[in-house]
Amino acid sequence: MNRADLLQQLHADAAEFDIVVIGGGASGLGAAVDAAARGYRVALLEQADFAKGTSSRSTKLVHGGVRYLQQGNISLVLEALRERGRLAANAAHLVRSQAFVIPTYKWWQAAFYGLGMKFYDLLAGKLGLEPSRRLSRTQTLQQVPNVAPEGLRGGVLYYDGQFDDSRLAINLAQTAVEQGAIVLNYCRCVGLLKADGRTCGVQLHELEGGQQLEVRAKIVINATGVFVDSVRQMDAPEVDTVVAASQGVHIVLPRRFLPGDAALMVPKTADGRVLFAVPWQGCVVVGTTDTPRSTSSLEPRALQEERDFIMTHIREYLSEAPSDADVLSIYAGLRPLVQAGGGGHTAALSRDHSILLSPSGLITLTGGKWTTYRKMAEDVIDQAELQAGLLHRKSVTEALRIHGWSRERADSGHLSGYGANRFGILDLIAVEPELGALLHPKLPYQKAEVIWHARTEMARTLEDVLARRTRALLLNATASIEAAPVVAELLAAELGRDSAWQATQVEQYTELARGYVFSDPASVGV
Repeated sequence: MNRADLLQQLHADAAEFDIVVIGGGASGLGAAVDAAARGYRVALLEQADFAKGTSSRSTKLVHGGVRYLQQGNISLVLEALRERGRLAANAAHLVRSQAFVIPTYKWWQAAFYGLGMKFYDLLAGKLGLEPSRRLSRTQTLQQVPNVAPEGLRGGVLYYDGQFDDSRLAINLAQTAVEQGAIVLNYCRCVGLLKADGRTCGVQLHELEGGQQLEVRAKIVINATGVFVDSVRQMDAPEVDTVVAASQGVHIVLPRRFLPGDAALMVPKTADGRVLFAVPWQGCVVVGTTDTPRSTSSLEPRALQEERDFIMTHIREYLSEAPSDADVLSIYAGLRPLVQAGGGGHTAALSRDHSILLSPSGLITLTGGKWTTYRKMAEDVIDQAELQAGLLHRKSVTEALRIHGWSRERADSGHLSGYGANRFGILDLIAVEPELGALLHPKLPYQKAEVIWHARTEMARTLEDVLARRTRALLLNATASIEAAPVVAELLAAELGRDSAWQATQVEQYTELARGYVFSDPASVGV
């Protein structure tokens, strides 16, 4: 996947595309894969990097949604569980089964949650993972050794999926290209093309070269997450907003705070929210929050109340409680929730996806979550066919293997996350052994990976590498800042940049990464 080649293809391809997708997150990438796999001529344009926003800031779970089961949204849970099974099969190198323990402290909780998780298993059917079961107090402490022991009666063990969100996004971009699509990062949509009142393409600003381009298409899909309303207003300035942004915040802790193999799931905190503490890439991800936000940003920051909420509640459930100084990173993402009747707390709004049609023919896809990205894509391309007058072609993505697919388990070392591509990285090290050196002693990543990201994964900036191609920014924000000069030098050599570019990249990345350091005032939002 080479950006220069793809950009050249976009320039050279004077004919009209069948479908143009705006947005390179989960929903946009999924739509591009589905459309290209059906044989359509597809272009996807992303204003920043793939998964720059919400799609790289999740809880890292491929799940049916225990919370929605509690709310009685059975249809959403059923769909998500089926999609969980399909994703586990199609991206075996990225998705793994993760055990979760719900600790029980009251006499009725074991029966209540145990029955609920058996129903969860039943809904998954043949695409289920492993069966849930009740645990004794001793078994619970064996599974989650650091769980608060006072008053503990036992627990309920169940299974869900876990993945690396931004790595899946990169693999989807690669899959789309393999299927014939053109996908480009750092191409911002600045306007829509119209003919006889119909949307017939996009105006874009290619950020690296500064060029203004026009790309024509039979149909345009707006899949820009929390920014869908801004694109809808390019189409019709008077339209009402349809998305309510909800902020989800996570903290990342050292692995010693959850030393067992199981994750911790608290189904109902004092204010009714769900709290997870999940082992992930040698650390522990704790979250999340559901805070309404009136504005959207590519770099949201946790509010003080969200920081306090997570730290207060996780301390209640761990016998060794983390201090502020233990937090390795804090990150925030904005969920695009479809407004139901124009009001209500965001935690009560729908996670179901919605497809909106404008009078000009612009299609907007919004809502949903990572687990159901494939079904969202299938639905929106079905609708695009209708709107564009294209002959229906059946979606083939239920069993389409995602780029990098490998039989190797997703938890067998961090290079397994590259799937079949890991051999390419190992080949680089075999030729130049010095590329096997770590970027930083507190991070698992090797120099060869940076070369791979630039050559094959369209990494263009220091942030692309440290935030999304690797997860250094989330695993240890301070260490990622310290590794930045080394990465900048490697990346500059690959991209043909000079020392001034390196210095600017390090400065910009350092400023951004400070917002992920828990003790830094820059990480607190307003």
